[in-house]
Amino acid sequence: MIFISGCKDVINDNPIDNIIIPDSNVSYSQHLAPVLERKCVPCHNSAYNEKDVDLSVWTNFVDGRIVVPGEPDNSLIVWSIEGRPPFQLMPPIGSPYAPFTTNQYNGLKKWIEEGAKNN
Repeated sequence: MIFISGCKDVINDNPIDNIIIPDSNVSYSQHLAPVLERKCVPCHNSAYNEKDVDLSVWTNFVDGRIVVPGEPDNSLIVWSIEGRPPFQLMPPIGSPYAPFTTNQYNGLKKWIEEGAKNN
């Protein structure tokens, strides 16, 4: 796995990489949506859905394919963030979007493990 941090990601003047996602009770709206909005949605949205993936709305990707509730190791979003072959690392190296931090990656996996709820 490759995790790099260092770019300044800012949403509403709040550094996204400084938001700590807890080890349990991960909230989609509070913890993950801001990360996805900054690091994924610019390329994966309803207007420009790269690879037919729209991550702009919870209902678009908690579908048993991109996110398999309860099964982070079977969720394509996890494989993409890991860069697990045959998937390209997301966000791609050289893109203007910073990769997930270790905390963001672990938080995403925990959220999926906890059922990928729209909470």
